[in-house]
Amino acid sequence: MRVLLIQPGKREKPLANPFGYLEPLGLEAVAGAINEICDVGFIDMRFSTPSELENIIASEGVDACGITSSFTMDYNQTVSAAKIIKEADRRTFVFVGGHHPSMCSTDFKLPFIDAVVIGEGENTVRELISVLKEGGDPRKVAGLALNIKNEQLMTGTRPLIHDLDLLPRPDLRISDRFRKRYRLFTERSVTLLETVRGCQFKCNFCGVWKFYGGKVRMKSAERVVDEVRNAAAGNVFFVDDNFFTSAKRAQKIADLIKREGIEKRYLIQARTDTISSNPELLDKWADVGLRSAFLGFEKTTQEELDSAEKHNSVENNEKALGMLKVHGIEPVVSFIVDPEYGVNEFRQLRGYIKKLSLVLPYFTVLTPLPGTTLHEELGKNVICHRYDLFDLLHLVMPSRLPADEFGRQFAKLYKTGYPAVEVIAGALRIFVDVLRGRLSLQDWMDIVSDWRIVTDPSTCIEGLVADDTLLNIVTVS
Repeated sequence: MRVLLIQPGKREKPLANPFGYLEPLGLEAVAGAINEICDVGFIDMRFSTPSELENIIASEGVDACGITSSFTMDYNQTVSAAKIIKEADRRTFVFVGGHHPSMCSTDFKLPFIDAVVIGEGENTVRELISVLKEGGDPRKVAGLALNIKNEQLMTGTRPLIHDLDLLPRPDLRISDRFRKRYRLFTERSVTLLETVRGCQFKCNFCGVWKFYGGKVRMKSAERVVDEVRNAAAGNVFFVDDNFFTSAKRAQKIADLIKREGIEKRYLIQARTDTISSNPELLDKWADVGLRSAFLGFEKTTQEELDSAEKHNSVENNEKALGMLKVHGIEPVVSFIVDPEYGVNEFRQLRGYIKKLSLVLPYFTVLTPLPGTTLHEELGKNVICHRYDLFDLLHLVMPSRLPADEFGRQFAKLYKTGYPAVEVIAGALRIFVDVLRGRLSLQDWMDIVSDWRIVTDPSTCIEGLVADDTLLNIVTVS
């Protein structure tokens, strides 16, 4: 049996990709779970054409296709890929999975999608492929939403995977063909590793804790170090929402890395309260190669932070920032900009950036993503329903300021955080990397394009002034 896994393509209109183009770790994990029972292929539509996908389906006898749709903004491209597959060969079984399909399966109740994988995919997809291979009934596979005629049948809840150490290794070979195209920021040689699933906190803007049912599971320190040891790249990005979920485990991982003499550079995402209350963590991790940490400050005042149900403090944010700087670890700090912001709030945020001397600030527009508590509370206020604009850069709800003024103020945040002189110097450094072969000319063009997009006042309000504010599904159905 031949199974083709698919990473959706670029959106019709280029939007910012602040992290670059990351390898499809979720699909690699699924491939690792099924490669012993079927022939697994892979295509990354970000670097391929629709005709290439169509030719593979028509000429290579693909029995089933799995498409990842982790982010809401990838919805249109996911649906478009599914439609191409069915038009090429209607016998091909098409299933989608990832965060958005799991939270909103009815969005994928479409004639060219056969099933939605709900939740963790490794065991569900393995069982589904086994059943399809034997000509069995997919209704016997728990963890699916099956599209049968005009209805969607739920096959039952599949329990979470209890012991993450029992998971097979992700099959990185499937994406070798595209590996030279993947990058994190301006770095190409990066391996993605997942060591934690879930989060014990319940921020209202985030759906991670809901996706995992409020449960948190971690790979053992030994398993993590084994994966680090076998990572081909010199840089390792731990994609966990909070790599320091367990300070004790994080310390043990660092100790094992040092004991084994593994020399790599690491990038993490972490909560500031964990960092500020565990100074020994940074001592150990700076020693073994921690290079950068992504921190969700979210807000500048305690009142705003509490309203986001972050269960953290501005004091912790600032303390963690200082600790990272002392250890020479680069902080990437993100803020959420509320549509209710007025001129004073924007001015306060710009002043806060300058006060803390933030070098790599990142700004997002508050967006009630489907499946989050925020969507339950504010979904009725959404006036732009184009999923391709749910990228955290566009207003999808009314703003307190006139929309065009909100756009100008949002663009000004990026211009404040990245002064023109620094932007020009950075662009030149990146171009030198192109000349040295570390990045491609296309990378440089993408990065410059991203900068133009986030500093263009019209970006924020695109969805509010467009004639069509319906889901783009109308363009591909």
